[in-house]
Amino acid sequence: MPTPTKGPRVGGGPAHERLILSNLATSLFEHDRITTTEAKAKRLRPLAERLITFAKRGDLSARRRVLTVVRDKGVVHRLFAEIAPDMAQRAGGYTRITKIGARKGDNAPMVVVELVREPLSAKKATVKEAEAATKRAAKQSEAKKAAAATKAAEDAKATEDTKAAAAADAPAVDLPAGAAPPNEDGSAPEGYTVKGNANSGLYHEPDGQWYEQTEAEFWFKSAEDAEAAGFKKAGSGS
Repeated sequence: MPTPTKGPRVGGGPAHERLILSNLATSLFEHDRITTTEAKAKRLRPLAERLITFAKRGDLSARRRVLTVVRDKGVVHRLFAEIAPDMAQRAGGYTRITKIGARKGDNAPMVVVELVREPLSAKKATVKEAEAATKRAAKQSEAKKAAAATKAAEDAKATEDTKAAAAADAPAVDLPAGAAPPNEDGSAPEGYTVKGNANSGLYHEPDGQWYEQTEAEFWFKSAEDAEAAGFKKAGSGS
């Protein structure tokens, strides 16, 4: 015999269990509350809540699914037309189980299973609305952050484009005789070690004081080439 999925099996077999649960669900939806044993109530509860979830959907497919369990069409109509609208604001917990003591004779624990059809309290409704507002605020905040990040990226790209355009429009500096322009990465061409600065008219040798801090506009192979081009040695004072 297959192992039950939720608690001990009720009835003599799977088919008997399905029939018992079907009758219990039919009685529950017809009368809103029934008295049964605790074991049967625990097996009935997930089935009844699943059927109510189908009823809240309200389409033809859901009605046919419910009819496979509840055979009474009048009860199914009541479930879809009366019970489901009362559960519209609830996300779950459609049934309530209340213990009422043991049954005389076999001492079986008895309970009352009833549908929770009363409307949500004002406090619960307020909490639910506050949670929804918090979720909306979080989504709006994320959207604003994404928009700000996009705008910052666009501004940075525009700034880079402006700098590139300004560099392209800048007048080219005449290359002195014997000088070579720096490479694209700013490094020295092969064989050129002396830095030349057009604004100051000075050149810097590798052993000079400001050699590392100076950005070369030209490179010379030697100090003689720089002096021949009209540059003076940095720090010479003349």
